[in-house]
Amino acid sequence: MIDLTVREDIRQRAVQRARERDIVIPTFAQMRDPSLIPADVVERLRGVGLWDLDPLNLFRISWRNEPVEKGGGFGGVNHLEFPPELTGVDARIITLVGTWFPTGAHKVGAAFGCLVPRLVTGQFDPTTQRAVWPSTGNYCRGGAYDAALLACDSIAILPEGMSQERFAWLEGIAGDVIRTAGSESNVKEIFDACWHLRRGGEDVAIFNQFDEFGNYLWHHTVTGPAMVDVLAERLRPGDNYHGLVVTTGSAGTIAAGDHLKEIYPGSRIAAAEALQCPTLLANGYGAHRIEGIGDKHVPWIHNARNTDMVIAVDDEAPMALMRLCNEPEGRAELERRGVPAETLARLPELGISSLANLVASIKYARWYGLGANDVVLTVATDSIGMYQSRLAELEEQRGRLSATDAAVAFERYLLGSGTDDMLELDQQGRRRIHNLKYFTWVEQQGKDVEELDAQWDDPDHWTDIQTFAEPIDELIERFNADVAG
Repeated sequence: MIDLTVREDIRQRAVQRARERDIVIPTFAQMRDPSLIPADVVERLRGVGLWDLDPLNLFRISWRNEPVEKGGGFGGVNHLEFPPELTGVDARIITLVGTWFPTGAHKVGAAFGCLVPRLVTGQFDPTTQRAVWPSTGNYCRGGAYDAALLACDSIAILPEGMSQERFAWLEGIAGDVIRTAGSESNVKEIFDACWHLRRGGEDVAIFNQFDEFGNYLWHHTVTGPAMVDVLAERLRPGDNYHGLVVTTGSAGTIAAGDHLKEIYPGSRIAAAEALQCPTLLANGYGAHRIEGIGDKHVPWIHNARNTDMVIAVDDEAPMALMRLCNEPEGRAELERRGVPAETLARLPELGISSLANLVASIKYARWYGLGANDVVLTVATDSIGMYQSRLAELEEQRGRLSATDAAVAFERYLLGSGTDDMLELDQQGRRRIHNLKYFTWVEQQGKDVEELDAQWDDPDHWTDIQTFAEPIDELIERFNADVAG
């Protein structure tokens, strides 16, 4: 669960650090509903850039930031609806857009959900400890950023095969950057690096997105309601919200589906992954190129009991679509296919995993035969800004995208995405996925098998986690009051 035991001596040191740096911490409620943010904070943010290392940007950990690079306020949830001219299906596929978070990815929210409960309880000492952020990409960027805003030193851990944009940015933010062997699928190597740090004698605190329920809680409390608000805005009379489709990664974002099922009990949750590493689909392993969705294990915080489908996406699909959406001949092909100009203008808001989510959503819509009144939700974690080096690599390897290449990519990976490599889960299928946690978390990482069993057997396990947001907000408010003196 989430430990809220207060260690007052350490907490007071954190309070003093925050007082010295003029730090005020937002609540989960304020991130969910920015109208609760004090007016003076909103006014001061008008002079702050979205990525600036200013503690005020903690209040921009929200889906509702005005989509500008500096000085924006708050409004509706940032989202994009894909037209049928792009998707080839009648179903309405809508994605939340994460590029308008600080760092250009919504993972700053997951990192906040892991760090702040320990900070305001005194379980983490920013004056002596270093915050460690193991990740396959955006989470360690978000963690290093949050730590910098909260005056904490940090260590980022990520595979050496990730995009160079991530490393270039981290070098100026994190205290240290540890590059582990491999790429997206090499999560165990990240965990091994954490154990090395623990045993090395340095005073560190590991914030592991794959087992920290603060990640689950943030998405259930903030992302889930944001999705509900998008549906309230976009659903027309007679429309039906059908389900959420997301690549699982750390299994934080998929927690929003638990909230959606509370509001829309008949809806479904589909977990997507790379076909080249079909862990959920077939207990498989391998390497792939969908950056940021590390696998070969099932995250501790994945609520497998509530997952209805698994969808495997060939990693060539998002790589090809990345070129289609961003290179001249690709955009010309989309224009020839009738994709509206307003959609074309926003396609750079989609990174590699965002495009994988789009393909998975198309496959989902085709599996269920969804029509024009059916709505599918997904998420665009980050934008093409994190992958310009990948575009350059693909052009070097394959040559400039031609008109024929673009037409083939459109036909094969949009119109041609079918219902292969999909599995609708029954209770036995869900239990199989849940049981895979044993080999990573109990055998390798020292978790209690009793808690593993409780995740499946105890009907209150997941709903109990969902109740932690309010007491954490109370602790944040008390912390802020002490900082103010």
